[in-house]
Amino acid sequence: MKKLFFSVFAFCLSSFAFSQTFMHGVGVNTFIQSASGYSTQVVGGLTYSPRINFMETDNTSLSVGIPMSIGVSASASTYGSNSAALMFDAPLVLNFNYGAGSSKETESRFGFFAGAGFGYHTSEDSYSDGYNNYTDKMSGFGPVGNAGIRIGVGSGSHNIEIRLSYMKTLDTSKSSIFGIGGLFNF
Repeated sequence: MKKLFFSVFAFCLSSFAFSQTFMHGVGVNTFIQSASGYSTQVVGGLTYSPRINFMETDNTSLSVGIPMSIGVSASASTYGSNSAALMFDAPLVLNFNYGAGSSKETESRFGFFAGAGFGYHTSEDSYSDGYNNYTDKMSGFGPVGNAGIRIGVGSGSHNIEIRLSYMKTLDTSKSSIFGIGGLFNF
């Protein structure tokens, strides 16, 4: 109990010792989901990416963020096969940020970031071959990594971000989820 109390106390104390800045962005993302025994799915979605910089200088920062995505895809063919997929992705990621978008004080017009964390991903694909209906559900927690670039636009800390991500779920499907997206950060 003393260790837990000391850890919480140290965390609270250190949170006041470092700067804390809230930053966020919105954009679009495309996910390619594959797993053995399942059909590969491509799902597009909308992303909201909030993050808190907890250690920053003029040109670098460490941040914790949750770039959440929700998506839908659908297709139909003249042969009677139809498909619809719903997807939700929410990783918790620790990132190192450099240059544009690393802090609100940076004057850089170009920057990059890289990080890792742990996330949750779920997707349900319902499809029909014209005679029967099927459902594939991939859902699980797993490690995630991401990296990307940021290009400053306008004044202040506004930037455009291009992000690549990869996640491997630890459930029975062992899904591989690749993501590519573009965001506008405020």
